[in-house]
Amino acid sequence: MPGFENWWLIERTRQRVKYFWRAPLGKIIVIGGAALGIRQYLKDYTPKWYKNTFGNYRHIFTELPPLLSDVPTRDDQLKTLKSEQEYDILVIGGGATGSGIALDATTRGYKVALVERDDFGSGTSSRSTKLIHGGVRYLERAALHLDKQALALVYDALRERKYFMRVAPHLTNPLAIMTPCYKFWEVPYYWAGLKAYDLLAGSSSLQSSYFVSKSKSLKEFPILEKEGLKGTVVYYDGQMDDARVNVSLALTAAGYGATVVNHCSVQSLIKDKEFARGAVVRDEFTGELFEVHSKVVINATGAFTDEIRAKDQEDPEKMIEPSSGVHIILPSFFSPNNHGMIVPKTKDGRVVFMLPWKGLTLAGTTESPTAITQYPQPYEKDVEFILESLQPFLRVPVRRTDVLAAWSGIRPLAREINMNKTLQQRSTAELSRDHVIHISGSKMISIAGGKWTTYRKMAEDAVETAIKWNLEDIGKPKRACQTKFLPLIGGDYPDAFFYISVAQSFDRMRTKEKIKVGSDGKPFKTTEAFFAPLDQEIALHLWHSYGTRAPQVAEIAQSRFGNRLHESYPYLEAEVVYGATKEMACTAIDILARRTRLAFLDHEAALEAAPRVIELMSEIHHWNDERKQLEMKRVHKFLNTMRAVPE
Repeated sequence: MPGFENWWLIERTRQRVKYFWRAPLGKIIVIGGAALGIRQYLKDYTPKWYKNTFGNYRHIFTELPPLLSDVPTRDDQLKTLKSEQEYDILVIGGGATGSGIALDATTRGYKVALVERDDFGSGTSSRSTKLIHGGVRYLERAALHLDKQALALVYDALRERKYFMRVAPHLTNPLAIMTPCYKFWEVPYYWAGLKAYDLLAGSSSLQSSYFVSKSKSLKEFPILEKEGLKGTVVYYDGQMDDARVNVSLALTAAGYGATVVNHCSVQSLIKDKEFARGAVVRDEFTGELFEVHSKVVINATGAFTDEIRAKDQEDPEKMIEPSSGVHIILPSFFSPNNHGMIVPKTKDGRVVFMLPWKGLTLAGTTESPTAITQYPQPYEKDVEFILESLQPFLRVPVRRTDVLAAWSGIRPLAREINMNKTLQQRSTAELSRDHVIHISGSKMISIAGGKWTTYRKMAEDAVETAIKWNLEDIGKPKRACQTKFLPLIGGDYPDAFFYISVAQSFDRMRTKEKIKVGSDGKPFKTTEAFFAPLDQEIALHLWHSYGTRAPQVAEIAQSRFGNRLHESYPYLEAEVVYGATKEMACTAIDILARRTRLAFLDHEAALEAAPRVIELMSEIHHWNDERKQLEMKRVHKFLNTMRAVPE
């Protein structure tokens, strides 16, 4: 009978389901599975209804107000900071963690202020490897040493990678990274390890890792050393523009109502009945001192955490163990076809990356104990170490003269207070990259450690801690944590082809100096203005820097400021104007290092562009000649830290 066999299978399945459902265990499995599925759905996809981690209240959802179309200027923010009677939370530090805390807290409905001594991301947050990653070497440590903490760190970081790239699509991108194998055993070892990395990522995986034969590896990465090469294992991680993400975090927090001010330092803490209730703040430009009162103080100053803790209590036990990480910039031909490479183990057990970034190649990093300074200097021995580590894997020489820029960042590795091991007994490699939260006797919350990838989770944990310990003071939040799904400024339209409409809609006004001969026969200089197309390189750069706000920059370029700051790079004069008027850029270094990335890409190019940057900013901020000379001195001093020196 046609179809009889299928009918019989359906009937048998129906009977088994019926008997399974009648059994008590079957009901438990079905209902329990459904409950777990709903819980995971609510946790991952519906943050509006989410029970607090500490279980002491349920969130009452109220609609999040819209992001302001124009973020208040620094002058406006400073006036608000001085006039506001009391904030719920004062955040000290405008790096990734501090800016993330400000965004998290303000979108929950709290009144938040943030002060930063220098500029947003001026410290370690702009000096990273630019990767959004779980950390393959931490996974190896977890497997070899049965380290549950390292495994948990990788798991959390891979989840956070998904949220990171979701909220800032214009500032992030997936990146293929090749792991070269020169011994037969390395092929299954790295393949299995990176497959475990994919498995741990689960649905957060960017793309599955895979093995590539020797011939195909050399086709994709022609400069690989081919002698002894067995093949490569390719895996995927995320990449970002760290300083631009940091600036976007601060601006987004300001756009949702936080008072965010850079170039304001904390001089001392305000105490009320021995509890921290604000700070005395100094405007770094005018020297004016004023008080900022708050119910909660959160210290998120990275490497300078202990400096702020010393203002809270006398001679506190050290929380930070600083580690220096040096990176260098090489020409683009060291990262062909937009592929990166990882050296999984150097002679001293470190990991070195060579990654495409901003049209050039970023290589690093090192790890060694260091002193804490505001502008750390890379040492020549660290640059040589990176070059020596890369050379065995490449069949072209990596010369010292190929290095376009070098910089050092201080990792604020954190240790628990009252640990059994002293500072001298622990190497930086032994310390976890997980974050640590400490609450002092005055209820000041200090958060340190962690990594760029997990900034959002660190911020969430810090705010949850503030709520738990100060619920009576600041009250319940109006909303649950919003930051898993909240786009950063410019990231609300994740279409990578948005730049095409920008290129097609705008031209840029360029100016060119010409020498003409007057009627008297004497030559004289004249400036001619003309329109030029907004070419693909510039349009793509504007999208990757400003997202949906790229047309605002393009409009400025079309009206007057369409020249490049340097002929070799796509940065425009319009970006100086936009940064100074819309992004709280107050100094030439703010522009060269963090609104654009020219200082990190090419030391000499940044030096050449500096006079024009200062000239443009002086028109906006009304600088006199003395201030312009001071800015040039500061630029020289800063750029000198972007080149290696003998130790």
